[in-house]
Amino acid sequence: MIKVIAVVGPTAVGKSDLAVELALRLEERTGRRGEVINADSMQLYRGMDIGTAKLRWEERRGVPHHLLDIWDVTEPADVASYQTLARELVEDCADRDVLPILVGGSGLYVRAVLDHLEFPGTDPQVRGRLEAELAEVGPGVLHARLAEADPAAARAILPGNGRRIVRALEVIELTGRPFTATMPDHASFYPCTQIGLTSPRPDLDPRIDLRVDRMWEQGLVDEVRELDRLGLREGRTASKALGYAQALAQLDGELSEEEARAATAQATRRFARRQESWFRRDPRVRWLSYDAPDLVERALHQVDTALSATGDEPGEALVDIATMVPRNL
Repeated sequence: MIKVIAVVGPTAVGKSDLAVELALRLEERTGRRGEVINADSMQLYRGMDIGTAKLRWEERRGVPHHLLDIWDVTEPADVASYQTLARELVEDCADRDVLPILVGGSGLYVRAVLDHLEFPGTDPQVRGRLEAELAEVGPGVLHARLAEADPAAARAILPGNGRRIVRALEVIELTGRPFTATMPDHASFYPCTQIGLTSPRPDLDPRIDLRVDRMWEQGLVDEVRELDRLGLREGRTASKALGYAQALAQLDGELSEEEARAATAQATRRFARRQESWFRRDPRVRWLSYDAPDLVERALHQVDTALSATGDEPGEALVDIATMVPRNL
């Protein structure tokens, strides 16, 4: 019996809306209610609403949403803690005969729930020493060191992403193994089905630009101003989030509003490409076009197929429709 449905893909492609629609349709189709578990690392933070496109209460349409607003902005991201919380929720859903829908574009968080993935511990002294070195010499020097120790990790981590470079070097020092050795093959921890939403770049880029414009129009700068009062700058993770870092720079007078918007859109487009690349490496993801007129039906068909394959009783079968999208989109 499948325990989890996952909806994955790049930002601004419509994952949250599809997850809600699936949850509403599951009970009539399978007899099991659906609930959403968040897998967007930035939506875990309280008060980070506009910049993360967190669904408003009315947009959730009565569907329970879990793991939103659980961390203060001063807390660093902790995927191991998230894994524990999310898996507890999956088991709780199973006990209640509910199908959880894991939705988000944070690839490591998705894999933390779905796969046999263990996270090496941390050492405050090692971490502190590496962070002090990062502050002194910058990420470029540390990235070069990572490239010597673990070329695959260096290719996967941007040279400017100091936080991830430090973590990779910390894991190498503590375990004596390459950082990439801690990332196993795609072996499922839970029986699951993964639905990927995809969009051609000429479609996705304008959607990202529109989302960024709406963030500013809806009051992102005011949201960031309030979060700054609550210690946003103290947070190693939250303060670096897309849109939030740029809005802080705007508040500090380092960027004009136009420059902050443009920088956010550019960074988000790059991020979306990395998200797509991450999820494309997983052969279990079945891709659907974000603008398919029968998108929900296609997604439900995939759930039916997964239920049938694992011995569950699916809803009434649909006509045979292709669920795969060409990988060059």
